[in-house]
Amino acid sequence: MKIIDFSKYGTPDDLCIKEVDIPEPKSDEVLVKIVASSINSWDLELLRGTPFANRIFFGLFKPKRLKTLGIDIAGRVEKVGSKVVQFREGDEVYGDLSACGWGGFAEYVAVPSRVLSHKPVNITFEQAAAIPQAGLLALQGLVDSGHIHDGQKILINGASGGSGTLAIAIAKKYDVEITAVCSKPKMDFVRSLGVDHVIDYQHEDFTRNGLQYDLILDAQAHHSIFDYRRALSLNGVYVIHGGATSTINQIMFLGPILSMMGRRKFRVLLHKANKGMDVMGDLIRTGKLFPVIDQQFTLEQVPEAMHYYAQGKTRGKLVIKVAS
Repeated sequence: MKIIDFSKYGTPDDLCIKEVDIPEPKSDEVLVKIVASSINSWDLELLRGTPFANRIFFGLFKPKRLKTLGIDIAGRVEKVGSKVVQFREGDEVYGDLSACGWGGFAEYVAVPSRVLSHKPVNITFEQAAAIPQAGLLALQGLVDSGHIHDGQKILINGASGGSGTLAIAIAKKYDVEITAVCSKPKMDFVRSLGVDHVIDYQHEDFTRNGLQYDLILDAQAHHSIFDYRRALSLNGVYVIHGGATSTINQIMFLGPILSMMGRRKFRVLLHKANKGMDVMGDLIRTGKLFPVIDQQFTLEQVPEAMHYYAQGKTRGKLVIKVAS
């Protein structure tokens, strides 16, 4: 089978196609023929070997624990292990592989059955592949950590990306006022998703415009925790799941202290792979959640897709179409 070989840290140009054997599933695993995958920020960061914590976990000088990148998959069950009871050959599945070795940029992958869910029938494989990680970051950030509820004013920073666009869709289930932050070229696109207000971060700093929000979900954090504190209402909640490493570290260490000292809460979202997929599935089946797909690329075009992603022009998700 073909995979995108990930054997060194570097740039998208260091990725190439490689032929390897099709894996044999263990007793608790499922062999999936991948139809589609998608690109996430974690793929680009790991390719670059940043932040340094990635090198500590995956290999200091070169990646040792992964054969290929790719967190999200959607495909068909090709074979099941002897202990697997919830899936059978031919089932359409999707899931987030970030907790079990990644492997989405390949024609096949063998993974524990617990990381897979049945794909809703009302979406394509390409749409399904765009949902797991980005959708769960949005869901866990807004619902589990942010405790979103009717009547709030919320702000989504990084609103044009994969998790941002899905966060908008999830937030629209509630009676809330949504402010989205993105770059000027993407403002019309974000408006089309149905938000109430759009801020161009290049010309307006939402932490200094005098407005306050009950919930801030931040995928592009670059301000100090004190700036975010100023933008929160008295009982507001700030949830970070992406941005500068220095900012994430500051929120991680100072957030609990400031949270104990006042009524404003600061939380770092620790992504839990596949937690909430049942909720995501219900939203999809009832027509309340669909991903935005910017472009589709073939498996051989993964380096090109990664270059495009690195330019920061993506609206929604980039999908890798592996098979028909």
